Amino acid sequence: MARILKYSLRLLLLAATLPVLSASTQDTGSQDFARKRSAMVRDQIVERGVTHRATLQAMRTVERHLFVDPSLRSRAYDDNPLPIGYGQTISQPFIVAYMTSLLDLKTGHRVLEIGTGSGYQAAILAMIADSVYTMEIVTELATSAKKRLQDLNYHNVEVVPGDGYYGLPGKAPFHAIVVTAAAEHIPPPLIEQLGEGGKMVIPVGSQFMVQNLILVEKKKGRITTTNLMPVRFVPFTREETR
Repeated sequence: MARILKYSLRLLLLAATLPVLSASTQDTGSQDFARKRSAMVRDQIVERGVTHRATLQAMRTVERHLFVDPSLRSRAYDDNPLPIGYGQTISQPFIVAYMTSLLDLKTGHRVLEIGTGSGYQAAILAMIADSVYTMEIVTELATSAKKRLQDLNYHNVEVVPGDGYYGLPGKAPFHAIVVTAAAEHIPPPLIEQLGEGGKMVIPVGSQFMVQNLILVEKKKGRITTTNLMPVRFVPFTREETR
């Protein structure tokens, strides 16, 4: 009887230590990702000249590894894009930060994103702006991004499945628009939905040619465009080409 009691006591003691070990492992993992995130901002983003404070804080805060497949989490903070399925990618961290900083977002702003993907860019925008509307033409990606953003408590983001070429006229005007896929031209409906003083960042160019990142600005009803840098994005998918 004494042996049984001693054996049972050992099992109880072992069981009692398991949750502690699990929690410790989770804490270590979280700290490791936090260190990687900090290094990402310092070495990939600040080092390349991005200084917009709200953008940098958002990049330090949003847990990028939760927006990629679990098998790729160890690479989430690497200096490159990663596949998210359906021929789409999560953009390189620097590009996400650079495009966000160009919008000069402030509290109270309403933002439209075209190309939700995994939801990472929308989460960054949501850390700065009051409301974010993000459109995704791939239904499966829209569904998973919506759930992910809700689970992570980004309640100021609305995911809208559909063809982003036409934007969301019912929610316009927007203070800022960001497009995360390369269009062959700047969609006129998006220009129309840009508010006075608003800015749009969009990659333009064919999948098989040099693409350029373009800043579009609307001032006193006039539209100006500025070529910023050569880039490489997945193509802007339209409903009729799916």
